Amino acid sequence: MKTLRYLLITVITLSVISCQKDFLQRDVGVQITLDQIFQNPLLASQYADNSYSYLITDYGRLSGYKGMTSQFSDESLANNAQTEVATMNTGLFLDAGAADVVGIYGQMYKGIRNINITLANMDKTPWTSTYNVNYIKGEQLYLRAYYYFELMKRFGGVVLLTTPQPFTEATVDLPRSTFDETLAQILSDLDQAKALLPTTNSDWPNPAAQANRATAAAAMALKARALLYAASPLNNPGNDLTKWQKAADAAKDVMDLNKYSLEPSYANILTNGNSPEYIMIKVRGGRGFIGTYIQDFLVPTSYGGQQSNLSPTQNHVDLYEMKNGKPITDPTSGYDPQNPYLNRDPRFYVNILYNGVIWQGRAVQTWQTVPDANGVITYGTDISTAISVTKTSYYLKRLWPETVKAGSSASAPIYYIYHRYGEVLLNYAEALNEAVGPNTQVYDAIKAIRLRAGMPELPAGLTQTQMRDRIRNERAVEFAFEDMRWWDILRWKKGVEIVAQPMTGMKVIKNANGTYTYTVVQLPAFQKVFKDFMHLYPIPQTEMNKTSGKLKQNPGW
Repeated sequence: MKTLRYLLITVITLSVISCQKDFLQRDVGVQITLDQIFQNPLLASQYADNSYSYLITDYGRLSGYKGMTSQFSDESLANNAQTEVATMNTGLFLDAGAADVVGIYGQMYKGIRNINITLANMDKTPWTSTYNVNYIKGEQLYLRAYYYFELMKRFGGVVLLTTPQPFTEATVDLPRSTFDETLAQILSDLDQAKALLPTTNSDWPNPAAQANRATAAAAMALKARALLYAASPLNNPGNDLTKWQKAADAAKDVMDLNKYSLEPSYANILTNGNSPEYIMIKVRGGRGFIGTYIQDFLVPTSYGGQQSNLSPTQNHVDLYEMKNGKPITDPTSGYDPQNPYLNRDPRFYVNILYNGVIWQGRAVQTWQTVPDANGVITYGTDISTAISVTKTSYYLKRLWPETVKAGSSASAPIYYIYHRYGEVLLNYAEALNEAVGPNTQVYDAIKAIRLRAGMPELPAGLTQTQMRDRIRNERAVEFAFEDMRWWDILRWKKGVEIVAQPMTGMKVIKNANGTYTYTVVQLPAFQKVFKDFMHLYPIPQTEMNKTSGKLKQNPGW
């Protein structure tokens, strides 16, 4: 009965928190006071745990699970022009349908509100030895830094709230802080969190059950990422080299922990629950076929799915080098446009489904024939003129385990990664190359990533510019569909060059003799709009409508 009472109170408490329309709205329907919550260690710890519930927790997450930021970049496109994705891709970031603008803004501030209330009240709690107060406080500080970082990478400087806000009938009208002030708050929270938290997940009392808990290493990894963003062209137009050095030093601090190593197989990065590469992940059970984004979002009807709303682009496919380490644009690479999938970077075969590859017991068929005498075109099993069928001749393999299929109860995990060691290495290589040039340490960091992938080392003697280009390409391939590419493009200020370039696919013609002819084609209906001011998101219009003038919009919007 006592357990039931605690459960009931917790449900009531969380319902009060989750029903807020925005982070400045008055609480309604309160049935237990905050003072009562924070006089009870169990309820106080549960209130603190609720701060985790505002984290981004999956790759396909817009409108439930239909969409991802890869569809805003050059990685993929939405076959059925889903509203949220189409809105962003036509440059209408301010539209209410742009969930990555409006939804994330509110979600992050709700998390910040829960954290600020926790931090302001937890000293009142009569904690017992069952609870580690330092850990609880450290978690809150890490999470607040994470939420502010998610806001900062989208909007730049934002409204900084570090104490609970009073609830009045009128909306509180607050100005934005600068980018540097926002970054300083993030770094301060992370440094405090690092001092309070266990070093790694294995230092938690129950590592298996607490793999998605914050750690000092996670705080250090987020610090390295935040400093990398601060050093990048979007936020460092004068190219202050000391900012790059700070980012490199922060990444090196994680490396010097000597607590992490690369997952031996790139193919297992998202699926190995005990990977030595994980710094912080979202722990998940196995993903089945029915009722998941796999069936509804990734899989075409030809494989038993409801639709396929994501197709990798040819732009992305062309970034994979040949197995010998040469770009396909190098005339000495051995690339054959009429045998385009032979001898490519092994990560290509992990990430992409293409015409002719065997998948779930049969060959993928994304071919078509030329019109016959009557104008009839025959299509392969996995392509057609239907709205939710690939328009690029590719499907996404990486988030679709082969054992998960129609008619089977099999499931497989796909973990959402907040921080992994591979990112730390590439963050270090990028920052150090910008700070001092392509020295031995830069080469060594990239070498580890490439050797794990089955790729040769980069050629010696690269210039700083050449190394920059190779690192950026390495990130595009290594982090394919991990919700990384879009943010890289924005911080590099490369949206006009990369996002607004023609989006392309592969047209595969099956000839009468059974051979195939491959032709790269532009996809006019799926071109993306991007202008220079779009490297920062607009503050949501709903927030701008509340201000009396103190809240300033980003330029261009």
